[in-house]
Amino acid sequence: MSRPLGDGERVLLVDTKGRRYLVSLTSGKEFHSHAGFVPHDDIIGAEEGSAVRSTRGATYQVFRPTLGDFVLKMPRGAQVIYPKDLGPLLMLADVFPGARVLESGVGSGALSMTMLRAGAMVTGYELREDFASRASRNVRDFLGEEAAGRFRVEIRDCYQGIGGGPYDRVVLDLPEPWHVTKHASGALHPGGILVSYTPSIVQAMQLRESLADAGFMLPETIEVLSRSWHIDGQAVRPDHRMVAHTGFLTHARLRAGP
Repeated sequence: MSRPLGDGERVLLVDTKGRRYLVSLTSGKEFHSHAGFVPHDDIIGAEEGSAVRSTRGATYQVFRPTLGDFVLKMPRGAQVIYPKDLGPLLMLADVFPGARVLESGVGSGALSMTMLRAGAMVTGYELREDFASRASRNVRDFLGEEAAGRFRVEIRDCYQGIGGGPYDRVVLDLPEPWHVTKHASGALHPGGILVSYTPSIVQAMQLRESLADAGFMLPETIEVLSRSWHIDGQAVRPDHRMVAHTGFLTHARLRAGP
């Protein structure tokens, strides 16, 4: 089914060198670069995947951005969790439609959007009002009003406790997640899952030490490395650059009883 690009949509312009530009289409406006400009009206009404040309002859292919594209290009203040970690994190947390998720450390909303798109109802704790506002705007801008209706951000410190449970999942992006494990055990359903993203292995180690005492079992810590390949006919080799270490993902399940 054809879905022409519309006024007000976000689109991704990709030039011949693979450079990507996130643009919000507005009738009467223009996208400017070193290669001239493209009127937005040349894009509005076009088919996704179409080519447009700038005033200086540069060619851009036009696509709707994926969630991964948006996460890397969206307005943000805090460092986002990279797409290579968002996918595995979604599986480790086993987020399902209707899941009640407590997320602490919302930042710019990359993880929030990933879980909302999977159908979860997300309550976020964030210390900074500017981050909370930006995350809410990013959710609404990319996922729309329905998803925004399943997302609530509170200006609150997760280290001081968790309210509003029971939750199905607790997902953390905090510098000291071991201060939250006791609170999480009281806020989760038995069998619920805790997942934490930590940049340092020392942080992951301290978290792991706290899990058993808080009633969690089946702990595991993983690191996700992403390496692309150069393929040009018979010339095949790993790319010289890769997205290697970003963080560690630790997950565990809450047992029932003492």
